[in-house]
Amino acid sequence: MCTNHSYLKPAREMKAAVVHQFKEHLSIETVAVPKVGLGEVLVHMKACGVCHTDLHAAHGDWPVKPKLPLIPGHEGVGEIVEVGEGVTHLKKGDRVGVPWLYSACGHCEYCLTGRETLCHHQHNAGYSVDGGYAEYCVAAADYAVKLPDNLDYIQAAPIFCAGVTTYKALKVGEAKPGDWVAIYGIGGLGHVAVQYAKAMGFNVVAVDTFEEKLQLAQQLGADKVVNPIEENASTYIQEEIGGVQVAVCTAVSKKAFNDAYYSVKRGGKCVAVGLPPEMMEVPIFDTVLNGVSVTGSIVGTRKDLIESLEFAAQGKVKTIVQTAKLEDINTIFQDMIDGKINGRMVLDLQ
Repeated sequence: MCTNHSYLKPAREMKAAVVHQFKEHLSIETVAVPKVGLGEVLVHMKACGVCHTDLHAAHGDWPVKPKLPLIPGHEGVGEIVEVGEGVTHLKKGDRVGVPWLYSACGHCEYCLTGRETLCHHQHNAGYSVDGGYAEYCVAAADYAVKLPDNLDYIQAAPIFCAGVTTYKALKVGEAKPGDWVAIYGIGGLGHVAVQYAKAMGFNVVAVDTFEEKLQLAQQLGADKVVNPIEENASTYIQEEIGGVQVAVCTAVSKKAFNDAYYSVKRGGKCVAVGLPPEMMEVPIFDTVLNGVSVTGSIVGTRKDLIESLEFAAQGKVKTIVQTAKLEDINTIFQDMIDGKINGRMVLDLQ
């Protein structure tokens, strides 16, 4: 029997990118490999997508601060190398991902009604627990999701947040095939949202301030594109197509959220996904008169994730990725701040 498989003997130390202080560069350092407890598995990470949420975590931007020191990353995928006590549905060698919803309580009203992402007692990978910017990561076995056999690690990683988040947002919007939807922000999430929307049978108008991102949206199937720097996007959408049934806003901009609201037709929905620090302005009179709904959508459940992975496995959704090494993370964050990234950055940890 061959005994040189990496999963037979996990290393005792690993390389990781660590946040020690908010708004400071991450430190690439050697740390101890985490120990596996009851109901957990140890995953040898192969890739991890870089999400804007990771940047918010590293900067401490949100009211609920992440734990420090922190290893960010919630789009990590890899191979199980150790299985903890009580785990029976996963085994060594299984390919899995460690999503944002690291774990939930499993017994509150939200968990029991298929809304586990609203659980008050959830843990989040790369935020309240260490995530995938490392060679190894511990995962709660019940929330680690298997990868389809024909989906490689680099392509699979962004589906664990960018993919499932936008897929769930479109489900929340409740559009029907043939309806028009608007995707505001064609970045790491938005470029995947365009593909999910087309695969679900919707007509798509893409909105972004960068021409190269609008060109990408067209290549991915967007039926119309509009640059709000050149013209009022919501006015264009209302005049050209009579408004959209659903506007999904992935942009991190108050202006984009406000415009997304005004692009919605009567009876439609504005689905908030991005997390800018400002307040969104919602006019009460127009909301009531037009029967418009404004709703938030936060990532997706395990079932949503399985469904979103299947779209990718069938070739209906393909993330546009650029790969980099773990040591490049600070440069990636700066490029993210500067809006230089087209598609999704993925750390190649193999």
